[in-house]
Amino acid sequence: MKALCYNSVKDLRVENVPDPEIISPKDMIVRVTLSSVCGSDLHIINGFIPTVKAGDVLGHEFMGGVVETGRDVKKFVKGDRVVVASVIACGECHYCNQQSYSLCDNTNPNAYLPEKMFGDTLAGIYGYTHAFGGYAGSHAQYIRVPFADNGAFKVPEGLQDDSVIFCSDAFPTGYMAADMANIKPGSVVAVWGAGGVGQMAMQSAWLLGAERVIAIDREAYRLRVAKEKSKAETLNFTEVEVLEALKDLTGGRGPDCCIDAVGMESSGTGIGYAYDKAKQWARMENDRPLVLRDAIMACRKGGTVSIVGVYSGFADKIPMGAAMNKALTFKMGQMHGPKYIPRLLDHVQNGDVDPSFLVTHKMGLHQGQQGYDMFTLKEDNCMRVVFDPQKSLQHG
Repeated sequence: MKALCYNSVKDLRVENVPDPEIISPKDMIVRVTLSSVCGSDLHIINGFIPTVKAGDVLGHEFMGGVVETGRDVKKFVKGDRVVVASVIACGECHYCNQQSYSLCDNTNPNAYLPEKMFGDTLAGIYGYTHAFGGYAGSHAQYIRVPFADNGAFKVPEGLQDDSVIFCSDAFPTGYMAADMANIKPGSVVAVWGAGGVGQMAMQSAWLLGAERVIAIDREAYRLRVAKEKSKAETLNFTEVEVLEALKDLTGGRGPDCCIDAVGMESSGTGIGYAYDKAKQWARMENDRPLVLRDAIMACRKGGTVSIVGVYSGFADKIPMGAAMNKALTFKMGQMHGPKYIPRLLDHVQNGDVDPSFLVTHKMGLHQGQQGYDMFTLKEDNCMRVVFDPQKSLQHG
């Protein structure tokens, strides 16, 4: 089959790879109908997350149709239309029983790698390097879905693929960001990053009772989408001093909840950005934590900082003194997909949220490098590029 593979830094290629097979009786094979790019993919493509190898199939946000099931799969049959959580969870271990699915003990066969990096093992993630299990990703015509009964979900009749695809990752990640942020009626929520996850965090904040939502980004078109689709007030950090602006917007107090939907490759202005960029380029630090610093400094006393932007290792000059003395609460993590996806499908079916506006470009796998370049450079008002792997059949 055809698949979009990592070759080297910023070099992706479509290759012929072996078709997936049932390995465990809990496995399922899915014919991928849509697979989205994601900002966290860029950390791999740009060379900031180790343990990726040439030939690894990328992609973790996807949906498709069931073509084969293992003998222990009970919830699905051939022909079912499914959306699959990007994080792989067994559904039976201590952490899965607490619905902390991204902490699963049993789905990462390369547990020794994250133990060295993070002090403990983590769940597997499709297409997200060998530190997260080395699983083949979803930018392919077919994919093996382990522990299918726990990680896959039937798509309700009548829903369009474009409305469902982001229930795989962007919507549950954004919803979890809002859920962790301790939003209460009357809360003011600031969201750094107006990409797919940020937009879903904004819309989820409204679902959870926020009174005001403020979006922070530098791209005018993304801020326009935040205003029009996610009903947010907007701040362009290249035009205003964000900390001062947030104080002004909140009567001098600061937001109740601050969400970092950017992570390790955040952008900024001034000497701080140049400092982080240089240190990251020289491999003297893993992450550029500009957003995290701002979120800590902006958040009101006793507020909550929620982090779903991906960080990979060590970050410099975090204002822990401000965090401690303001008595801030930190919550963070990879998303616990199976906890959220059923309720998010209900929200989509009920018309509360329609994530389809994120699909701005559709391509075949043969256009994979072009799609990621467009997404990286934010060309043509690109929110998300979504691949249809079956289009690649006609391209040899």
